[in-house]
Amino acid sequence: MDDDALLAEQMAYYRAGAAEYDRPYAECEELRDLPAVLDDLPIAGHVLELACGTGQWTGRLAARARSVTAVDAAAEVLALARARTTSPTVQFIQADLFAWQPPRRYDTVFFAFWLSHVPPTRWPGFWNTVAAALAPGGKAIFIDDGPAAAAGENVLADQSAPAALRRLDDGSQYRIVKVFHDAATLTADLTALGWSAHIRPVSGHFIGVAEPADGQFGELLA
Repeated sequence: MDDDALLAEQMAYYRAGAAEYDRPYAECEELRDLPAVLDDLPIAGHVLELACGTGQWTGRLAARARSVTAVDAAAEVLALARARTTSPTVQFIQADLFAWQPPRRYDTVFFAFWLSHVPPTRWPGFWNTVAAALAPGGKAIFIDDGPAAAAGENVLADQSAPAALRRLDDGSQYRIVKVFHDAATLTADLTALGWSAHIRPVSGHFIGVAEPADGQFGELLA
């Protein structure tokens, strides 16, 4: 299975499982409380949220931002996000994050539980897109699962990218990309791409704040 096929199956999983998307936030106390970390993060100005899902984070971002542009590829989860988010400063966009290019620059680019779904082959291109979306002095802020989360996944071998098998309530099964980054390796990988990153583990997850090297905003696409 190549990355395109794996990503297509990942998309199918999130579309089919939109109604189940919020269950981990309801069932896991640590995850339910995690969005509160935004209060201590440098969220500012105009914010771009990538892979917004059902809007678990969008409202909190809107409370800190001048505006939020929230992007996701799955219409089904976007419908739930729109119903949940009442702020007039939020705009939702349906788009494939591996093909979409931001039409403007933002002070903050935020993504939660998305980085682990980016195949290694798409890694440089994804971070180029983030750099192109940032205004000078802007920051990328991200939250995701750490290595400990692998124990709760059905990890697959012999795939084109690190992957796991997920099952929905109807018994259907889908492969998804799932890369379990650790803070030290992730910091080194971003440094190699020309970013300055500060990443810390928090209760089995990690929180990162990164900036492109001086003068590299929007230029990493070259």
